[in-house]
Amino acid sequence: MTHSAVAPEAPVTAGMSASRLVLWDIDHTLIECGDAARQAYAAAFQKATGQPLTVPWRFDGRTELAAAEEVLRAHSLNPGGALLDTFLDLIVTELRVRADDLAAHGRVLPGALEALIAVEALPGVRQSVLTGNLYPLAILKMTVFGLAGHVDFRLGAYGGDALERADLPRHAFDRVHRRLGTRYCGATTVIIGDTLRDISTAHAVGARSIAVATGTTSADELTAAGADVVLPDLTDTTAVVKAVTGKTAV
Repeated sequence: MTHSAVAPEAPVTAGMSASRLVLWDIDHTLIECGDAARQAYAAAFQKATGQPLTVPWRFDGRTELAAAEEVLRAHSLNPGGALLDTFLDLIVTELRVRADDLAAHGRVLPGALEALIAVEALPGVRQSVLTGNLYPLAILKMTVFGLAGHVDFRLGAYGGDALERADLPRHAFDRVHRRLGTRYCGATTVIIGDTLRDISTAHAVGARSIAVATGTTSADELTAAGADVVLPDLTDTTAVVKAVTGKTAV
């Protein structure tokens, strides 16, 4: 399996002027998965390694590649060779099996759907994801919770693209350029997420950072990390739109 694979390219539309690329984190920004994800990772680890997962998986904005490598090493296993790929493939399989549980026990975070719709409607905006999830998991989660139709997954960046999250924006920029003929950069990009890694990723490319305090990181911590705008959640759609467009959020 190629963990960075995305959908086939659409024909290039030449001559489009860059306006704004908005890249959303998924987990704890738009949705919560409940226990289904942890169960899937534990089952995948058991099948891939023949031993139980005893060191907890860390959901803290890491890419899936980085998290999987770390958890294998934490169990004294070498992530080299075929083991890492096998483990990642099984994570996808196990979460797909649990799609109904994901829907039953997870949820769309308050205001997330309305925020996606409002940002999608802004003139000149292209909207996708920048997530630690592998591409098929990003599709699965967004589809299960009815959010997939509001982002263009062909333009995003995923947890199989690079080890470090800060390296993901260039993958999104390259995909947009190949598919749309538009060249985005940090100055024309907004990154929205709930972790310190979302903020540092935005800083790494000079993008606008909008932090949402809906994960485990407090608003004070997100502010101290240098987010351009910190929102308590996504329930104030007007504030989200103002933050994305560069105006002062209320």
